[in-house]
Amino acid sequence: MLERLNEALDHIEARLAEPAESIEVTELARIAATSEYHFRRLFSALAGIPLSEYIRRRRLTVAGAEVLAGERTLLEIAVRYGYGSGEAFARAFKAMHGVGPGEARRDRAALRSQPRMSFRLVVEGRSSMRYRVVEKEEFRVVGRKVRVPLVHEGMNPGIVEFVRGLGRDTIERIAALSDGEPAGILGVSDNLDPSRAEGTELDYYHAVVTSSAEADVPDDLDALVVPAGSWAVFESSGPFPQALQYLWRDVFTQWFPSNPYQSRPGPEILRTRLSEDATEADAELWIPVERTAVGD
Repeated sequence: MLERLNEALDHIEARLAEPAESIEVTELARIAATSEYHFRRLFSALAGIPLSEYIRRRRLTVAGAEVLAGERTLLEIAVRYGYGSGEAFARAFKAMHGVGPGEARRDRAALRSQPRMSFRLVVEGRSSMRYRVVEKEEFRVVGRKVRVPLVHEGMNPGIVEFVRGLGRDTIERIAALSDGEPAGILGVSDNLDPSRAEGTELDYYHAVVTSSAEADVPDDLDALVVPAGSWAVFESSGPFPQALQYLWRDVFTQWFPSNPYQSRPGPEILRTRLSEDATEADAELWIPVERTAVGD
């Protein structure tokens, strides 16, 4: 898997000095032998930045070297790296390098660089990951929903404020509807931006899993129908909130590259149980997956 991801990165490098549309995510996913959906998520988890942002930075890094070399006009460089006008190129150039291309060439300014990435396996041996794969029939997520920005590390202020505002009675009514796995009150994330960039928005449900029919869902609660499919279920225990913060990252950086599965569209479900002093947590993360063909 990592070898194919690196082949996809080679494909990007070979096409930086071509029109923007020459780098297609569908082709990158084909090279990596995975779906476009999974490729975007896996790249973001491994690289720490969205795929589109990495490509933009690499283009402007290579373009910066040409600006300083002075062998082409600035307009030629702009067109060469996929910009429709010199003005658009100048804006993008300054946003990354902190200086416009004309000034950079004239003053031989210091520029910023996005290094070329490559992925490799690092065996740390600090912890083991417990997981199982289960099949689930169609079910419903029922609770209260809010649209919040994505936060990569630490507590999400939008979610914290939302949950605090629900009130004990509402939470108890939601909890009473739980009749499926995972059991109890859950944090459910859905409708995330494909880039997974920090600050992009997602639907967060403070909810339970239930098999109840739509007619049985109270009018003041939100419901999400989840189709039948396979789920990879990961368990982790450790200090709170670190155990939760790193679980999702470890799934995409360690488990997916080493196992014959890829993620598929669907909500991510997190079940958390805190110790009495709230310093330790047991976490269970449900990720929708599909098995890849042997040899892919």
